[in-house]
Amino acid sequence: MFSKNGMLTKIYTWVEERTGLSEILRSQLVDFTVPKDSGYSNTLGFVLFTAFFIQLITGIFLLTYYIPHPDYAFKSVQFIMNQANFGWLFRLVHVVGSNLLVATLFIHILVVFYRGTYKKPRELNWLTGGLLFFIILLFCVTGYLLPWNQLSYWSTTILTSIPTVMPLVGGKVTEFIRGGEYVTGITLNRFFAFHVAFLPLFLITVVIIHIFVVWRTGLSSISEGAQDPAQEGAHLFKRPVYPDGYPFYPSLFMKAVFMILLYIAVVFFAITFFQGLFLPEYANIKADPFSTPQFIRPPWYFLAPYTLLRLIPNKFIGISIQVVIIVLFLLWPFFDVNKEKNIWKRPFLLVLFATTLIVWFLLTMLGRF
Repeated sequence: MFSKNGMLTKIYTWVEERTGLSEILRSQLVDFTVPKDSGYSNTLGFVLFTAFFIQLITGIFLLTYYIPHPDYAFKSVQFIMNQANFGWLFRLVHVVGSNLLVATLFIHILVVFYRGTYKKPRELNWLTGGLLFFIILLFCVTGYLLPWNQLSYWSTTILTSIPTVMPLVGGKVTEFIRGGEYVTGITLNRFFAFHVAFLPLFLITVVIIHIFVVWRTGLSSISEGAQDPAQEGAHLFKRPVYPDGYPFYPSLFMKAVFMILLYIAVVFFAITFFQGLFLPEYANIKADPFSTPQFIRPPWYFLAPYTLLRLIPNKFIGISIQVVIIVLFLLWPFFDVNKEKNIWKRPFLLVLFATTLIVWFLLTMLGRF
């Protein structure tokens, strides 16, 4: 079958004659050059794509047993964990993977900002990436409630109560999100529908756009200084070419494979040694709307904004500050018009970057108490 005249060879030849597949692979992988200073940090996008694919596959398997009803949701999750064949593995990969996906996304955003690779002509890269960031956070919010345990129920109650600080419309927004005054079975059904139907559609659409603009603009090099050579003085789009660079395949491709394998290894390491970190005590108790746990906090990736909101006496001002931060984050390439990409040559931006990281870390740690 694998001989020169074998079946697979005939199939490959048939496809090649009708699609020119080898030419596409050569032009987009082998002839696609990347800067000489491209390293493992440039592969985080591939890691994120793989991480989401893992979430998709494990989520589909979980759907075969999960029942989105307040009377059966917790029982179905317990059945998955204790009775379904390898159900515990798929659920733990999904739970741990969601946290590591967010962590990897944070690191990816920090790397992009640090390297200044959001500047012209890559503003769309940043904008679509920022949208993906918030869509994934919505995935986390909607998926967090689905196990219907004490941790997920009361964390969702806290998160969905945040809009109430807005005057006039805040209460209506919270009621719309919950489907009523409180977190109930209606909320569970709404979150389930968004988690498995609406959000995947939005995410896949934005991912396709993001991959397209990233591939068209190419990878950026911080060693070039202000701007890519191919973009200097250009008025029309032109993907940069790096004569002293190297082909995407196999050089950067193999680095991406290594990082993907490292990510998978970290997932299984966390499953083996740190299960309690992702599934604490309250995650194994069925949701009880009439019994408020003594210590419940939102997931770690929401602790910083949650703490900031607690520290500011006027809640409307607190939420307004966070809205401004979100808008500034999404539109940052349009505010930062300085052509210099090297952050070490821009002391003010370097201090802002470091201060933001420190404040975010401190707020997150404070939110744990």
